[in-house]
Amino acid sequence: MTHEEFSEIVRQYSEPLYWKIRHIVVDHDDANDVLQNTFINAWKNIDNFRQQSKLSTWLYRIAVNESLDHLRREKKRQGDSDDMTLANRLLADDYFDGDEAQALLQEAIAQLPEVQRTVFTLHYFDEMKYSEISQILSTTEGALKASYHIAVKKISEYVLNHSASDTSL
Repeated sequence: MTHEEFSEIVRQYSEPLYWKIRHIVVDHDDANDVLQNTFINAWKNIDNFRQQSKLSTWLYRIAVNESLDHLRREKKRQGDSDDMTLANRLLADDYFDGDEAQALLQEAIAQLPEVQRTVFTLHYFDEMKYSEISQILSTTEGALKASYHIAVKKISEYVLNHSASDTSL
């Protein structure tokens, strides 16, 4: 593949991949870093792309894996030292254009285990079908549906508990 061909892929997929990554990692700057790593990884491995799936599915798989790796590194780096809630960090972020309710939703999503968070964001925000998510995450549609419904329940409980007890975010 030539540099020009790959540049076209970058142009075509940068925005949709950015938003998939952003829904997982939340922070704008982190999403940009993960997006860059996604394209570096794709460029290094483009010869391994076997076209058994769509190019977009292959790129989304790389992006999701990079996003999850990023979250693991951040969790290890921060440990329990992070005293500012995600909602407060989002509200202070110049790139976040939501309100307190949206920040609380993002905080609830951030509390989910990685797989549930990923399934929820891909299905809810990106409106991906379970069959597509199944290819990206290499798991069954039944497992994905179960993860999604558990995630919805946990998010609902989190939002109800935190909106009733903390109205000052």
